[in-house]
Amino acid sequence: MATDETSATSNRRWRFGPGIAILNRIERLSETQFVYLMLTPVLLLLGTMAIWPLLYTANISLHADSITTANPVGEFVGLQNYMDLLTGQADVILQRPFLDLNQPFKSAVPVTMLFTVGAIVIETVLGFAMALVLDQRFRGRKLVRVGLIIPWAVPIVIQGMIFYLMFQPSIGFAVEPLHQMGLISASPLATSHDALLITIVADIWKQSAFMALLILAGLQSIDRSLYQVAKISGASKWQQFRTITFPLVLPTLLVALLFRTIAAVKVYGTIETISSCNTVPSLSCLVVSMWNASRYGSAAAIAFIIAATIGVLLIVYLIQFRKQESMGV
Repeated sequence: MATDETSATSNRRWRFGPGIAILNRIERLSETQFVYLMLTPVLLLLGTMAIWPLLYTANISLHADSITTANPVGEFVGLQNYMDLLTGQADVILQRPFLDLNQPFKSAVPVTMLFTVGAIVIETVLGFAMALVLDQRFRGRKLVRVGLIIPWAVPIVIQGMIFYLMFQPSIGFAVEPLHQMGLISASPLATSHDALLITIVADIWKQSAFMALLILAGLQSIDRSLYQVAKISGASKWQQFRTITFPLVLPTLLVALLFRTIAAVKVYGTIETISSCNTVPSLSCLVVSMWNASRYGSAAAIAFIIAATIGVLLIVYLIQFRKQESMGV
């Protein structure tokens, strides 16, 4: 019996000993080491789901479009795909200019830049204004907040169908009055600059609510006693906004701008459902059309350019975050 008990105790020690040793080792880690340990699963998942596909895309972009059974990714051509895109040699393949400032509404890079800048600037201004209003106390505020979410919650396909029907010459109620005013052509969805403008308006209609909700969250985190002190000190509304509201909500505003800028650079669904990628050729539209045409090298090169652009934007925003932290905001 004693031998059996000794054996059982030994088995328990063998079974739980490694686990206890691991726990003791974790307890001895510094705070920084523990944080990195907890982040390890996330970093592994990020590497598997994001970094590896990015590297694979970069590898495909260094190969020719022509593929064979023996070489399904094409012959290695180095940076030739990128050179063809930037010098206009690939425009024949793309069936539209990639970068042509003389045709800004038919060229992918200018179209993407115009959409991103136009949509983000107006969405930020409108979102900030709506957030300032919703931050006040008034009757029916909850209903207004719920109503604000509705455009943002509408699926992209439904959003596209709404604006598509609004601007169809035969049935769209918005075409005739705007055409009479000289703001759009008789067939706006078939005209590149009109279709781009309509797409920007559609994105503003949907995404301004997203900006407002994020900015509102930042506004609600501000200590209200600061406004009382400023009011007693004789500060005007504009001075309160400039010295209290804007500096304290700026970190939240930068996060909102980061999310919306990344989404705007990648715009595809909104364009395709309202007009078409042939009318408004964004960068993502070119990626899809080239990939569907089995021109994997060119498609991967454009996709990697989009990823690099987003990477640059991330760096810019991170620098701004660091500046805000150093200023103690």
